[in-house]
Amino acid sequence: MSISLIGIITVQVFWIKNTIQITEQQFTSNVRFALAKVSEDIRQREFDEFYEKYAANYKEGDLVKGSDVRNFIFEKIDTINNERFTYSQSIIEQNYKVPAEFFDNDSINFREIFSKEEISIVENNVLDEVFGKDNLPEERITKMGRLKEAEKSLLVQSFDVSRSKMPVHQRVSNREITYRLDRELKSKGIDTDFKYGIYSNGLATQVKSGYFRKEAGKSYMVPMFADAEGKSDYQLFVTFPSKKDFILSSIFKILVLSAFFILIIILAFVTALYQLIKQKQISEIKTDFINNMTHEFKTPIATINLALDAIKNPKIIGDQEKVIRYVKMIRDENKRMHAQVENVLRISKLEKNQLDVSKEAVDVHEIIEEAITHVELLVRDKGGYIKTNLKAGFTEILGNQFHLTNIIVNMLDNAIKYSENAPKIDIITENTAKYIILKIKDKGIGMNKNVQKNVFKKFYREETGNIHNVKGHGLGLSYVKKIVEIHQGEIFVESEKGVGSTFTVKLPLI
Repeated sequence: MSISLIGIITVQVFWIKNTIQITEQQFTSNVRFALAKVSEDIRQREFDEFYEKYAANYKEGDLVKGSDVRNFIFEKIDTINNERFTYSQSIIEQNYKVPAEFFDNDSINFREIFSKEEISIVENNVLDEVFGKDNLPEERITKMGRLKEAEKSLLVQSFDVSRSKMPVHQRVSNREITYRLDRELKSKGIDTDFKYGIYSNGLATQVKSGYFRKEAGKSYMVPMFADAEGKSDYQLFVTFPSKKDFILSSIFKILVLSAFFILIIILAFVTALYQLIKQKQISEIKTDFINNMTHEFKTPIATINLALDAIKNPKIIGDQEKVIRYVKMIRDENKRMHAQVENVLRISKLEKNQLDVSKEAVDVHEIIEEAITHVELLVRDKGGYIKTNLKAGFTEILGNQFHLTNIIVNMLDNAIKYSENAPKIDIITENTAKYIILKIKDKGIGMNKNVQKNVFKKFYREETGNIHNVKGHGLGLSYVKKIVEIHQGEIFVESEKGVGSTFTVKLPLI
């Protein structure tokens, strides 16, 4: 599972990285096409203006020479239909000298070019039989037009010479470049902020957007105002401050979906792993609990069996005093087993919220005194003590006396069981603004940090190896925590190994 997960994530990361690279390459390609189109459109606009200016003024110039006529004739005779097909084309040029503003005391040659096309179809039989040679019936088609493209091509050199002497800010404006760049980039799907600047042989010109700086490796360049041979003294540079954001936003949906599914895979894997570990722990805890329960029941069952065997003995059955003692023993062991079963059932009901805990006004100090009476003899037998320091002035809470007594008894019982020497226990109460604080301190074996984290979990018990030093089922403190929470209180423990433990219960006052 781990290898598969790492493989899937690696493939996804590689795919995302590859997608970003492809998108960036596409971005670069689109930018270059857009810049080339802008450069070409600006040059074409400038040339068209140049041509229209001189084409409109050519009549003011002097005619250099007469018409230059170039003819092309093609003839085809169709003997089957008795027809002769003739096609002719003429190129007519009118040459003018037009004053040029960019040359001192000079002018440029402007050529006005026309095309004349004629098609004639003559029937030969008519020529022979009816008409003379001078009157030939024919179908004639004539087409004339001005060849502006040819005129323009002859002005290119003059245009390049004239514009090379003009400063760049007179040839193109910031407004035109901004408009054309914005239009072309958007037509390529690039809708993001850009900055531009025109440089002349590495030096910045006046034509640029505010605060533009050429950045090596980040700026896109296209030649501007290239001549007929492709040479140019100007370069248009464009940068995109938000390029990365734009590229990521263009594949944002794919990235989000990919990240979402990777997250689901990771969560599913972690959840599965967590459940496996948790189930293993629960299985071990349940097995341990069953072993402990079996051990705890073996002793009273064995005691009851021995007592019953003794009563059946003819010598014992007649001795009333011994019979009563054995019967009492059976009753006590039966109560012990019953109490253990009740503990398990009580915790089960608490887990399912089926335990009915009725509440009324009770005095915490009275509950403490009652709980002490349950364990006082046991403490004395072991040579220990329980000291009380009941400093709380407000002691009434809304609670259940039976369950509250039980939780204090459980905590005292733990303090006794986990004291290697004579148990020494201190019970302290005090008040805050809205709560009564109950502390039970012992000088027992204490707990490490890991045990403190788990001590309130059901079935959890601290072990030494695989041997439990103290008998029990790991239910007492779990029950204590549940009852405290039912009373809207809090419980926590502070402990140090070999020093002792302090359990603190915080309950709201009425």
